[in-house]
Parts: sequence; structure tokens; C-alpha cells
Amino acid sequence: MSDTLALTRRLVSIPSHEDERAAGDAVASWLRAETDAAVRRDDAGNVIARRGDGPRSLALVGHHDVVAPADEQTDDEGYVVEERDGRLHGRGTADMKGSLAAAMVAFRDADPAAELVFASFAGEERGGVGARAAIDDGVAPDYAVVGEGSTGYSAPGVTDVAVAHMGRRGSTLVARGESAHASEPEAGENAIYRACDAVDVVRDLDAPATTVLGRELAGSVVVTEVDGGSGWNVIPDRCAVTVDERTVPGGRAALARVESVPGVEWTVDQDLPPMACDDADFAETVLDAARETQDGDPRHVVKPHATDAGWLAAAGTTTVVCGAAEPGEAHTAEESVAVDVLERCERLYRGVAESV
Repeated sequence: MSDTLALTRRLVSIPSHEDERAAGDAVASWLRAETDAAVRRDDAGNVIARRGDGPRSLALVGHHDVVAPADEQTDDEGYVVEERDGRLHGRGTADMKGSLAAAMVAFRDADPAAELVFASFAGEERGGVGARAAIDDGVAPDYAVVGEGSTGYSAPGVTDVAVAHMGRRGSTLVARGESAHASEPEAGENAIYRACDAVDVVRDLDAPATTVLGRELAGSVVVTEVDGGSGWNVIPDRCAVTVDERTVPGGRAALARVESVPGVEWTVDQDLPPMACDDADFAETVLDAARETQDGDPRHVVKPHATDAGWLAAAGTTTVVCGAAEPGEAHTAEESVAVDVLERCERLYRGVAESV
């Protein structure tokens, strides 16, 4: 069994959906035992390690928290980890303890061309709280490879390099009116009608779009929830509408226009930044490493999902996403990852570390 596979099995077996401290402890302990790097834990639960030196710094980045497992992914001893048909099954195999393990082994074994940083963030599934804390604490590598999924985008089984991904802005429109008896609708002001007018504004908005290193990235804006009314015979005085927007680098929908509707207020609830690689040479270096580790023809691609890469890019780090997970695997009851792709990613990360 390879070191990457053994380490993945160990990390996946540790529950980390409610409290990721034990998983972070395991990551830090392995790095201290297996490397001569300077390893530290911060107050947010992140694990940061550094080795080598040079005029530039490259970070291999992941996270050790996961979403809640399905019932069949747990037993009395913790998380269930099973290997069958060339794949490792279990919560966190794809998102993203498998690629995290690959990055740890690459961090240990690489002969880095620059200062090599390893970062495993806490709280990625809670909006990137660990990444934001680390950035605020001065973690600012020149370059980063974030090990979120990029396999299977251009072709099945091929590990591509994502040069951009969308962000996510979640917001709420609240329409307020005046309640009255439904038999006298003119005596009140129907908040649901005002909300419907605001929804019409949302439907007419142009979704953001851009191009990153020749790859098109198109966002979206859509209403996902409506909550209003208190009874069948009451004119509603409040109606809330949830809007999910997928942003692109440099582009957002003009949602503030909904406030042109009388009685409507717009509030942003979550704003996860998009990512765009700002250095074509670095993107090509990572793609070259991807080509060296597989028979397929990897490409530069874009991702629809927000990751911690967005926070790093927003802070000035030149960033790409490259990892073992395939579309449709993360957060599912059948989550799994291909064993050979995990080992490919370890070689890929090592190749990047020795080239930048």
C-alpha cells in the first residue's frame, strides 16, 4: 500500500464534520514525524508547515473538515472507509482528504525549487473561516495549488487544471407591506405582490460572465426560496425571497436594483469569492506537471464551485485548483475517489513543487 493511500485511509477514518480538531492533530503529527518542516497550529485550527527557501513560495493547500456523513458512512467506531474496484469510499475521500494526503506526501518527498508551504485549513465547509484566519495571520504564498477536484472535467479520468472558478453570493430580498383582512385587500399592502415585482427584476438581470486564460466562465442568478404570509385570510405584511448567485471574477449581477421596488430591502448573507489565475506561465507549469503524470490529455478548465482558492486569489496569491475528486462525488452518500488518481496527484504536486 502506498503512503498516499495509507494516509488517506487514516485521515478519512477520523470524524471531522462537527469538530475537525482530531483530524488537524493527525495532519500535524504526521508532518512532524515525517518531515523536518516547521509545523504550527493556529487558533482557527489550521495546520501550516514550511520547508526550503528561495525568492518565491509555493503552497500546497487543502482542508481537513468535511460535511456531515450519511448514515451508511459511519459505524460505532467512526467513519467507514472501504476500498473496492480501484476506488476508496467514505466521507471525505473526494472532498478532500485524499488530495490532502497526496499533498502531504508530496510536501515530504519533494526537492522544492522555492520555499514550500503546506496548508490544511479548517472550516472550509463553513465558508472558508480557516483560510480567512490564516490570510489575516499573514499566510501569503506567491503561488498555490489548491487540491479541490479537477479530475474528469475535460474527459473521464483525466486530471485537469482549473484556472478559474465561480464564487457564490447568497442574499435575501425582504418585501414589507401592511397586513389587512383578505376580504378587504385594498386596506393593506400585499408584501407578496411586492416580492413578486422584485423577483421580476431578478429574472431580467444579466448573469455575469468572463474569460480567464481563454476559458469562458458564466455565472448565474436564480431565486431558490420564497417565504411569506401568515394565514389564508390575511394580507401578508412580509415576504422573504432567497437568491443564489454564482459570481465570476470581476463580475456580479446588479441585484441592488431590486430595491427600486417599494418596500423591498436586499441583504447579502454570504459572499464566497471567485478565483482566476493571473499568471499564464504558472498555469502552464502546473499543466505540464499534469501531463507528465498521466496518459490522458489534461486541459485548463473552469469549475462551477467556490473553494478556498477564492480567498487566496483575493489576497493576491496566484492560484490554480488541481485535485483527484470528480464532478458529482463530493457531499454524496456514495462519495469515493480513484486510488490511481490519488497517487497521480501526489506525483503531480511533487512535480510542481520542483518546478516553480
